[in-house]
Amino acid sequence: MNAAPEIDNAGRAPGEVGKANEQRLDHTPPASTGQCGQVLHLIRQHQPLLSLRLTADYAIPEAAARVHDLRAAGWDVLMAIHPTVIFRGVERRNVASYSLGTPERPRPSFFDGGV
Repeated sequence: MNAAPEIDNAGRAPGEVGKANEQRLDHTPPASTGQCGQVLHLIRQHQPLLSLRLTADYAIPEAAARVHDLRAAGWDVLMAIHPTVIFRGVERRNVASYSLGTPERPRPSFFDGGV
């Protein structure tokens, strides 16, 4: 019989914790890439930022979905609904604007699964 433990494809013995199960103890904000990263950068730069500007000026058609993704990642994105806004000379109704709360980074308990 072979007394050596079996090694799986990840190069670990059974029951050994891998990178996927490690928790980030440094409490750094999650990396936001792609459109989410672009939206986060734009909100930081221009807050409050109208959803119409994200769509018209920066070609992000589903701005609300990207904001939802940022919130799911723990960012404190605040939203305000404006009853009427004049955008490019036209009155628009029920327009969202986005800004970052204070602190903007995720709350520390976000990483622990707390509330």
